[in-house]
Amino acid sequence: MQPLSVQLQEIAALPPDRPMSMPGAFYTSPEQFAREAATVLRRGWHCLGRTDEVPEAGDFFTVQLLNEPLIVVRQADGAIAVLANVCRHRGMPLAEGCGNTKRFVCSYHAWAYDLDGGLMRAARMKNAGFDAKNCGLHRHNMQLWNGFIYVNLDANAAPFDHPKLDALLSNYDSAAFKVAHVAEEVWNTNWKCLVENFMEGYHLSVVHPETLHGYTPTGLARKLASGDGFTSYAANYPKDIPSRGLGAPDLTEDERLRSTLFSIFPTQVASQAASLLVSLSIFPLNAGQIRVKWTLSTYGDDLDAETIAARVALWEEVNHEDREKLERMQIALSSDHALSGPLAEDDYEGTIRDFQLWLAAQDRI
Repeated sequence: MQPLSVQLQEIAALPPDRPMSMPGAFYTSPEQFAREAATVLRRGWHCLGRTDEVPEAGDFFTVQLLNEPLIVVRQADGAIAVLANVCRHRGMPLAEGCGNTKRFVCSYHAWAYDLDGGLMRAARMKNAGFDAKNCGLHRHNMQLWNGFIYVNLDANAAPFDHPKLDALLSNYDSAAFKVAHVAEEVWNTNWKCLVENFMEGYHLSVVHPETLHGYTPTGLARKLASGDGFTSYAANYPKDIPSRGLGAPDLTEDERLRSTLFSIFPTQVASQAASLLVSLSIFPLNAGQIRVKWTLSTYGDDLDAETIAARVALWEEVNHEDREKLERMQIALSSDHALSGPLAEDDYEGTIRDFQLWLAAQDRI
């Protein structure tokens, strides 16, 4: 194994009460990123967005995941598909951005595909070796869960299955939330740094003193369930803060008084509250750069337009605060002195250890 892989296994084998971070090279090495792109990222389930981003037949959006251009489309029968955004003739992309269409027509030679990826028309193709039935677009392995759309680039991937996380989130009725805001931006940080940052409460009061400390202070963070491929923690609210929305009828009082943060490895992090669901989908570009797509969804009529606008502005500021710290840290992680260091106790950084254990297990496959 490569030295970083050896060190990952050693850190994963440490006693639970002696956790350590990985050294800076784990987040800056191009060779480490190439290894991850070919293994853990290629085999992982990645969140592409929400189902109500494509509510009507013909609605689509495009996304680039590693070296694969994708089309997410609502088919004529109402089902959602994830298609390869690559014409079967000469490899031209078929669509850009988002929109609504009756068919995907290649801008190079006008090959046309229906919404389920089948080839409809290929002008002047009369050679004996041409068979339209064998020229449909590749359909990627996809899964719908709680209103989210996931894809796996590995056709033989293990099933998407998180029963403990299902139980943790069941009362929130996450699938009923509707998208109110979608944004994308490029951050100059490693993909693992954002997963680890979002999933630990240790930084909340330090990095977000004005935006988050008042209702999710570090001192109230408590680790929740973890399992194969996910981790979670509760960012609990002080008892005396104003109501932040009632949410679904089956929510307990404890669930209404916290944000339940979870990560589905490798690249989704999310915050589920009674009336607000914020999810960040991380698309790694290289060792030091990611594209982040984040959605903010709301429950029913709990929040009026003014409150939603205020929550969007709040999350824009929170993301800005995190981005500023992570981009500064990415520079320092290249130092020879960015060594492995001790992690905080379970309630504050135990989720990072969960991520390490999962990465180590994936690295052994």
